[in-house]
Amino acid sequence: MTRFGAEYYARYYGDGGVHDREKIAHLASAVHGMCAWWDVEPASVLDVGAGPGLWRDWYREKVVSTDVSEHACREYGHQLRDIGAWRPRSRFDLVVCHGVLQYPNDKAVTAAIDNIAAACRHVLYLEIPTTADLESVVDPDATDMDVHRRSGDWYRRRLNEHFIQAGAGLWVRKGGGVALYELERSR
Repeated sequence: MTRFGAEYYARYYGDGGVHDREKIAHLASAVHGMCAWWDVEPASVLDVGAGPGLWRDWYREKVVSTDVSEHACREYGHQLRDIGAWRPRSRFDLVVCHGVLQYPNDKAVTAAIDNIAAACRHVLYLEIPTTADLESVVDPDATDMDVHRRSGDWYRRRLNEHFIQAGAGLWVRKGGGVALYELERSR
């Protein structure tokens, strides 16, 4: 997929990009800490749309990293996989899908969510900018704005079939053994 070639990575992950190694280290530490709080020790991690591999590098071990970009797979060592078409055979304690699902069309995103759910044993970390985020939260100079604009409710309808939203991008798999207090769950 040429859209996600070397120029894309230089533009959005080079100097001035939104996410860098230090920011992802803070985020990964927080996600890992919440997993530990819920008695989930991520012994296996799937990083969907791994890009430059910042999550994979933070975990260092026990990670399967995938991307649809031939460039990213060649440059950063991921498996070439499209989560909209590929359903992993294994289940993972933690699935990370950071800044990915705003790119595919509606049908592919729905399939991707089903495939992510099938791969997720306990916890999903998910970041997707919604229409509201694109209008008022993200920095348009540092963010790829050529994406599908969908509401949070659009995503929630599909995610709620498989997950319970815990907040801060964390979703727990229904039946995945994580018990949340009432106020830890979003309605």
